[in-house]
Amino acid sequence: MKKDNLIHARTCVYNVNYHFVWSVKYRHKLLNKRIEKRLKEICSEIAEDKEFIIRDFEVGEQDHVHVFVSAHPKIAPSYIVKMLKGITARKLFIEFPEYIDYYNNDRIKQKLAGMSPIKYRTHASQLAA
Repeated sequence: MKKDNLIHARTCVYNVNYHFVWSVKYRHKLLNKRIEKRLKEICSEIAEDKEFIIRDFEVGEQDHVHVFVSAHPKIAPSYIVKMLKGITARKLFIEFPEYIDYYNNDRIKQKLAGMSPIKYRTHASQLAA
């Protein structure tokens, strides 16, 4: 291990990194460029506030997120995921209500059962653009 990768804290020396991946509900292709940009901004704010570092952030295929994080050993990985997923979801729900209204209703159950009307499919393609 290179010594320049080590972080010196008051009581320890560490290099703790985590790779987190999470997906959008039902793997819908929701994460367009506009949402991706805002998602990165929100995650950066959270990292600064909660005192960990986002080394890399990437959205894959518009339906999942990869985050590579470096954190102090006292910060639990579950806490980092809880903060990233919870706060980003809450803020994105407020800022992009058109996606939430579309994807959180009974139409989802019909679509999963194979009964998706054409008007919903065209609306989904317009949202993904």
